[in-house]
Amino acid sequence: MTTETLAAKVEKPAKEKKIKCVVWDLDNTVWDGVLLEDGNVTLRPNIVEIIQTLDKRGILQSVASKNEHQHAMAKLEEFGLAEYFLYPQINWNSKAASIDTIVKKLNIGVDTFAFIDDQPFEREEVNYSLPDVLCIDALQTPELLAMPEMNPRFITEDSAKRRAMYMSDMQRQQLEDDFTGPKDEFLATLQMTLSIGPAQVEDLQRAEELTVRTNQLNTSGKTYSYDELDFFRQSDQHLLLMAGLDDKYGTYGKIGLTLIECMPDVWRVKLLLMSCRVMSRGVGSVLINHLRNEAKRNGVRLQAEFLSNDRNRMMYMTYKFANFKEVGEEDGLSILENDLSNIPPHPSYLTLNLL
Repeated sequence: MTTETLAAKVEKPAKEKKIKCVVWDLDNTVWDGVLLEDGNVTLRPNIVEIIQTLDKRGILQSVASKNEHQHAMAKLEEFGLAEYFLYPQINWNSKAASIDTIVKKLNIGVDTFAFIDDQPFEREEVNYSLPDVLCIDALQTPELLAMPEMNPRFITEDSAKRRAMYMSDMQRQQLEDDFTGPKDEFLATLQMTLSIGPAQVEDLQRAEELTVRTNQLNTSGKTYSYDELDFFRQSDQHLLLMAGLDDKYGTYGKIGLTLIECMPDVWRVKLLLMSCRVMSRGVGSVLINHLRNEAKRNGVRLQAEFLSNDRNRMMYMTYKFANFKEVGEEDGLSILENDLSNIPPHPSYLTLNLL
């Protein structure tokens, strides 16, 4: 059964908008009242439970508030909520500018953001400047947890740890910004271990989540359901590989997935994706070179399908740096092929663990 035939037979996850980050206003949204007018503001009903539940679902959260930064952060600390918000933007800039800053800091698609504010003007300004952001009236907050956009199909181990992993990334980024030597020397200080191996049944929920969530670094733009991925996991004609990354600061989680259709004389990469959090670590090239080595060891040619768009140019460059060349086109996808020559060893700053 080919990959395309299977796609027609197995139910796929619904292609509905899923939110990866909720950005909150503060005054009359997270709390009742205006902080600058009355320092004794009180939290809105059930807001702590809502924020904590979104966090457990793996949905990141931040703040875009027109307020005095130190005063507002102190109030969030007092309420025990400050830890839930990544890159909070508390200033006098426009809300759209603040959200744009958060988008760049988190490096996830703007179309996966929601913004909650009590003021129609603020929502309209964001909607005008950032039309892909889902704008929500603060009056709808009690219904937030029931919204389909706020309910991922699976809550995986990586989902539950997502905020902690981003916080570790913030620490790593600060260390990298402060490091004065060559990048390879900095990467060596992280003591990274990249693990690559066949996907196990317990990996499938995360594997589906990766195909649905990863838009920027998905080589073919395809998504696959749990059932499809389970078929590929058990198929003699396919390889389904998962990649995980750890370093001395903790785990990045399961950050890469590749699906290969194994034909007698050629292996074709149907999908290769990486979490945007790790692309700067050079692990995409390591994974591709592992595939090159495996194809060479098995005496087959290696091809890859690629859908060219504005978002995945980095993946295209990763293929090109690995000496893939375009040899044709099928069904709107470019077909790339590698001659399997001059495959470099994995970089010395990283330990490769093949499972």
